[in-house]
Amino acid sequence: MDPIMRKVKTAIETDRLLLKMPEPGDGAVINASIQRSLNELKPWLGFVQKPPTVEETEINARHVHTKFLLRENLRYLVFLKEEKIFVGSTGFHRINWEVPKFELGYWMDTTHSGKGYMKEAVNALTDYALQELGGARVEIRCDSENTRSRAIPEALGFDFEGTLRNEDVSVDGKRLTDTCIYAKIRT
Repeated sequence: MDPIMRKVKTAIETDRLLLKMPEPGDGAVINASIQRSLNELKPWLGFVQKPPTVEETEINARHVHTKFLLRENLRYLVFLKEEKIFVGSTGFHRINWEVPKFELGYWMDTTHSGKGYMKEAVNALTDYALQELGGARVEIRCDSENTRSRAIPEALGFDFEGTLRNEDVSVDGKRLTDTCIYAKIRT
């Protein structure tokens, strides 16, 4: 089946959160969050090495919206459900619909970290992928030194499958890094 024909939820609710597909016009709220969180995001994410402008973030939101419609990348913006406050971004990258398998990534607005929101969002997306999208595998990859990112799959019972040593270059381009791989599979 052509992936574009797959039925995919554009919004997912949890107890406290609303995860929704990015839409044109979301760039400003995403950019404000990025700007507040630069110090925490910069060691791990390439897109903040040069802080993006609001226009660059809006362009990215529109590209991501299109990729969502094509089923190439399923990114969700994470909002507090009652207050409608943006708290982060998560979603499926490097999707292989033939297996099917999904790589899950995420980042958090610093002002909302430590409250379990991203763990709640990642748990919801993992369940959605394995139970409703027919996924055989959900994978999380992160830098071995990113302890906050690693804490999420560890808390959610993902299996630690190993560390790829000297697998990537740090986002600042100054050193080699190790990548940890966590996964949940459909049983």
